[in-house]
Amino acid sequence: QVQLMESGGGSAQPGGSLNMSCRISGYTSRTNCMGWFRQAPGKEREMVARIYTYVPTGTRFYGGSVEGRFTISQDHDKQTIYLQMNNLKPEDTGVYYCAADVSLGSACRNTDFDYWGQGTQVTVSS
Repeated sequence: QVQLMESGGGSAQPGGSLNMSCRISGYTSRTNCMGWFRQAPGKEREMVARIYTYVPTGTRFYGGSVEGRFTISQDHDKQTIYLQMNNLKPEDTGVYYCAADVSLGSACRNTDFDYWGQGTQVTVSS
């Protein structure tokens, strides 16, 4: 059974930092890409960041609201991705989901993700 194991997140004050990690288990092949999405109360889910994981130096993409503040990275051997969140803002509050696209060669669009984590709460408030 394929699972995405998330850890990290939590609470921070505005301007603070948090980090998260996500490891895929139960899947022995190479994933195509992995990413982070988030959903705030009353809002649609949005892409935060994604990274091509079929190679160690895969291209990264960011949502406009986090670019320059968040960094996605990977440990290729461990099939794990990380999200470093700096200069957090209250509008970063939400449930963050890790996701994996296992179809090699796909475009890694938001609709291409096959597996999802359980979600982790991130709260930014003073």
